[in-house]
Formats: sequence, structure tokens, C-alpha cells
Amino acid sequence: QVQLVESGGGSVQAGGSLRLSCAASGSTGSSGCWGWFRQVPGKEREGVAVIYSGGGDTYYRDPVKGRFTVSRDNAKNTVFLQMNSLKLEDTGMYYCAWSSSGGFIWKTMTYKYWGQGTQVTVSS
Repeated sequence: QVQLVESGGGSVQAGGSLRLSCAASGSTGSSGCWGWFRQVPGKEREGVAVIYSGGGDTYYRDPVKGRFTVSRDNAKNTVFLQMNSLKLEDTGMYYCAWSSSGGFIWKTMTYKYWGQGTQVTVSS
């Protein structure tokens, strides 16, 4: 069993930065991938960034490319999402998730384990 706990959310003005953390308890091993997703009320949860546990390959959706950076600390079983140049449209609940297999990395069904989410609010 894997439990994920996000932290680091908050309120920030547009153009500001936040760093989210996702700490995992339980064994995630050296394979699989971590995903960061976000969701706003009335919309589907969408992936924004993914990092593979093994090689550390990273992937980003277009709206966050060049502004968000996903990284990991395997020793601490923790994943981070550095968010810079935040925009109003980045507002939402941010979730981290872990999949043992990877594959369709932008599909929520790929991920078996999810955190409880941390709210990010960007204001003008």
C-alpha cells in the first residue's frame, strides 16, 4: 500500500511561484511514474507533469511547459512540482499520483494511488 501526501499549496499573485511536494509512504520502488494533476470544479482532472522513477524522464503538458518543473528525490520518496510564472488559469486543486506501470501517463486511470490534493489559488 502506498500513501501520498501533498503539501505546499497556497495563494499567490500572478507571476509568483509555489513549490508543491508529494511524500510517499510505502514502497514505490525504482520503476513506474509520478504524475501531477490539477482539477477545477466542473472540469475533469488533467495531468500537467510526469516524471519517471527510473531514468527521471519528464513530460509536461503544453500550458505549463517552460514554467513548471517536476523533480524527485528517490532517497526521500518525494516528488516536487516547482511552479513559476503562475497564471490565473493555474488555479486548482493539485494532486500527485503514482503508477507502477506508466504507459498512458495523462490518463487518470493509469494511476492507482492518489494524494488528497493541495489547493493552489492564483490571483491578479
